[in-house]
Amino acid sequence: MSELLVLYYSRHGNVAEMARQIGRGIDSVGGCSAKIRTVPAVSSNCEQTEEAIPDSGPPYASHDDLLKCDGLALGSPTRFGNMAAAMKYFLDGSSDLWVSGSLIGKPACVFTSTSSMHGGQESTLLSMMLPLMHHGMLLLGVPYSESALLNTHSGGTPYGASHVAGIDSKQAITVEEKQICFTQGKRLAELSLQLSK
Repeated sequence: MSELLVLYYSRHGNVAEMARQIGRGIDSVGGCSAKIRTVPAVSSNCEQTEEAIPDSGPPYASHDDLLKCDGLALGSPTRFGNMAAAMKYFLDGSSDLWVSGSLIGKPACVFTSTSSMHGGQESTLLSMMLPLMHHGMLLLGVPYSESALLNTHSGGTPYGASHVAGIDSKQAITVEEKQICFTQGKRLAELSLQLSK
């Protein structure tokens, strides 16, 4: 069984819902399963720490989850055109995996949510790709053979799935955005199986 890690940070639940849709795409491929994990928030208070187990939702990820996965879908909300600090903090601590080359050759993709249509979706997706390239991972996007990319009036890019959440972060994920997430997860799973042959 090929296990694909869907690793995300979510503040208002939109990226978490995208992670679930990507997981559905992964699980739709025979021989593959999605393992959904999150990362704790980062506090400006240096003394504050998160509990070892979150109050709700999936468990926090460890570097062992990265080490053992057969592929990675990485998601974060946009923060000024970049990934959120919590995700960056988690990735910044993965130098042991970089030194060992543990992630080289594993497939990966990225996804994000923004408050506005032009809130930095593509720059965030590209910024999330950089540490994955340093790890030697194989990046994939969403091809235009996915017709939802041509019909969406909200999120969705060839760089990875995206969602427009609105200024209040309460806009539901659209049918097209869900389809793009599903397709991205399915492609990640299919590529993982091809690479394992």
